[in-house]
Amino acid sequence: MGNGFFCMSKKDMREIGPKSKSRSSVGRTSQRKMAAEEELLHRRALSMAIQQHQLSQRFEGSMSRRIGSISSRRHNLADPLSNEKQQVIDIENIKTKKIVLIHGEGFGAWCWYKTIALLEEVGLLPTAIDLVGSGIDQTDSNSVTTLADYTKPLINYLHDLPEEEKVILVGHSCGGASISYALEHYPNKISKAIFLCATMVSDGQRPFDVFAELLGSAEIFLKESQFVVHANGKNKPPTSLMFGKQQMKGLYFNQTPSKDVALATVSMRPIPLGPIMEKLSLSPENYGTSRRFFIQTLDDNALSADVQEKLVRENPPEGIYKIKGSDHCPFFSKPQSLHKILLEIAQIP
Repeated sequence: MGNGFFCMSKKDMREIGPKSKSRSSVGRTSQRKMAAEEELLHRRALSMAIQQHQLSQRFEGSMSRRIGSISSRRHNLADPLSNEKQQVIDIENIKTKKIVLIHGEGFGAWCWYKTIALLEEVGLLPTAIDLVGSGIDQTDSNSVTTLADYTKPLINYLHDLPEEEKVILVGHSCGGASISYALEHYPNKISKAIFLCATMVSDGQRPFDVFAELLGSAEIFLKESQFVVHANGKNKPPTSLMFGKQQMKGLYFNQTPSKDVALATVSMRPIPLGPIMEKLSLSPENYGTSRRFFIQTLDDNALSADVQEKLVRENPPEGIYKIKGSDHCPFFSKPQSLHKILLEIAQIP
């Protein structure tokens, strides 16, 4: 899929070998073919979603430029449904144009389709990455046990960047742990880190602990919750977490349009428990020297406004921004407001 939507490369479809006479061999071949076709259809559907969003922006008048323009001239952005003044964007003065979008728990690169379209329209270079066991990555979510394994696609991306290049990182929800891990290991490759209603934790803290107010203690939750998955057997520790559709709607999508809720409920994957139960090791010389910004969502049922306030008090960032009327997924519920804040942060010298 083009436009950098999926950073993780997938294996090319292999030719199906000679037919076997056994029914089991035929069944496996049929399953592989169906999986490949399903992945291809999913890619095409997401591509069409981005194209449809770009066209809707054009016809609704929220963007005055041609679709896909990367002009370096000043641009005016305004939300057609608000009375806010137009936002003036000078692309030439944005030093770091590469913006890397990191999804939260259960989500994938697909959730950023509106944000990608909006950023591309003003000439920036967004890339959304599927973490391991997420999106269209084929790894079994239950096999992902550490934050290092989970975050490997992002670390590989940063490792492969030319020495002189930097990126702006955006992490949503538990994706905050992944960008914190990246800040600790590649601080010189990241110009700014933006925590979007995210787990901006302190050294020695677990990402799961941020949600303790909602879910209770980790030990009790894992023992009693009906949503945990024991892929290795009931007598073994749980391996992942998967909320039901109604629970997902209530937690994540209380302000999200119905078509995006439909996309999410068929696209979300189980949440690997290992990475969010792991204590982060963050040093003053690496993570501590980074430029961090936090975007609060004020109508959030998954990470309440009070919890987000506590996060920024305990680990103060350089800047704090707030989105009114947004649930836990502003890339769905308030895409224009999120877009404006991302551009504002990108323009900070």
